[in-house]
Amino acid sequence: MMKNILENKKIAASLSVFSNFLLIIIKFVTGFATGSVSIVSEAIHSGSDLLASLIAYFAVNKADAPADNDHQFGHGKYEDAAGFVEGTLIILAALFIIYEAFKKLNGETEPINNSAAGIIVMIFSVVINIVISTILFYTARKTDSIALYSDAEHLRTDILSSATVLAGLLIIHYTGLHIIDPIIAVIVAVIIIHTGYKICKQTMNDLLDGSLPNEDLDTINFTVKNYIHQGVSCIKDIKTRKSGKDKEINLVLLVDGDMTVTKAHKICDSLENELETALGSTKITIHIEPLEDSCISCQKKNI
Repeated sequence: MMKNILENKKIAASLSVFSNFLLIIIKFVTGFATGSVSIVSEAIHSGSDLLASLIAYFAVNKADAPADNDHQFGHGKYEDAAGFVEGTLIILAALFIIYEAFKKLNGETEPINNSAAGIIVMIFSVVINIVISTILFYTARKTDSIALYSDAEHLRTDILSSATVLAGLLIIHYTGLHIIDPIIAVIVAVIIIHTGYKICKQTMNDLLDGSLPNEDLDTINFTVKNYIHQGVSCIKDIKTRKSGKDKEINLVLLVDGDMTVTKAHKICDSLENELETALGSTKITIHIEPLEDSCISCQKKNI
């Protein structure tokens, strides 16, 4: 099972690397041939996507490596770190695009000379990225891979930016308003910065061991409540975080003080299985403590 998951992630990451490499070549050649800063900006965007794809390919291989003496909790954080680097690269690429666009607005470069070629390239880019991003999103959901998800977000942004450039080239082709080219490039850059920020925010939260989202916490609480009739009183403490695809949960449960070790062990095993079924890949540690008189209030509060 794990082998199939890893293979699917590798295939998806490899497809992304190949498609980005192809688009970079086509866009750069077309951009320089036509003198279009918006197409060159798209080539730079694809360049950042290629680097992000390479990082994602490295991350999904490294993150699935088993725990060792140097990384006793596993290597899941490699995916989070990769996602943060990818988001940063997106933002840097966008800032360069804005710089180039303002140079053209100031008249430092020539207007484009063959908008038809750019139109064809942008249509091709949109189609390719729709196909590859769909594959990446599907695989990311199936494997809960933040690296592949970040890569898919890059390509989805590329679809939006390519479509924006395509619209600009169509306007230029039919109206001759060449000033549209750098304006479109700035619009593309803003779209890219927004995506980069979202990726950085999400991955930084995971790198800093931010807790799981509220919906996951609600699932944990609801699942534990089902064990009240078996002697579980309440959750005394809960700590959660995410590392790569794994959701890590530490629970301290208060139970009937007369409960046997055997029964407590069975409850923990059953609870772990239910939580993994509900939340996906999880690493759960449960500590059992006896319920004391001072903790009776725990029975009255929401778990």
